[in-house]
Amino acid sequence: MRRFLFMICAVACLGSHGTVCQTQTRQASYGNYLNGEPVGSLAPSDASAVVLFFAATDCPISNRYVPEMRRIEQEFAARGVVLWFVYPNFGTTADAVKQHEAAYGAENHVLLDPDHDLVTLAHAKVTPESAVLIPDRRGGGTFRAVYHGRIDDRYLRLGQERPKATQHDLERAISEVLEGRVVQQPNGPVVGCGIIGHP
Repeated sequence: MRRFLFMICAVACLGSHGTVCQTQTRQASYGNYLNGEPVGSLAPSDASAVVLFFAATDCPISNRYVPEMRRIEQEFAARGVVLWFVYPNFGTTADAVKQHEAAYGAENHVLLDPDHDLVTLAHAKVTPESAVLIPDRRGGGTFRAVYHGRIDDRYLRLGQERPKATQHDLERAISEVLEGRVVQQPNGPVVGCGIIGHP
């Protein structure tokens, strides 16, 4: 059972003449920082949305989207949107990600998703793929996905791409969230490298 959507409550009751209960609440992590520490929160409580960019150190298509994701991050950061670079492939090490970040530019929000908690939440299948999350109405610091899929329509299929994108699906979805409108899903498939799970 995936742990990311639930608050786990442990209740200890003590005493012989009465019951004294202490409740401890713990939220499961959203993957790990590169130092191995769990990511307990994806965004501050006043964030408007969280954007996930599923990346891979060895996927050429994913690498080509890094500048576009930086542009999107800069465009929406002032409006309370937090973007994470998520490395989901089984076997990807923190050192490999650090080398990748050094080559393409270090990010503030980078995590490993070895148990595919975020992959499951976002229904991600390939890198590069994106998702837009908003705070769950039930609270507890959890999120729900309102968009998942391609970043834009630059790639038609493997080996075939346009000179430049004509539809910016992710950017449109973020704007729709910020404007309180219904979020449209992407108009085409994601093209990239399959996400590698546990063998």
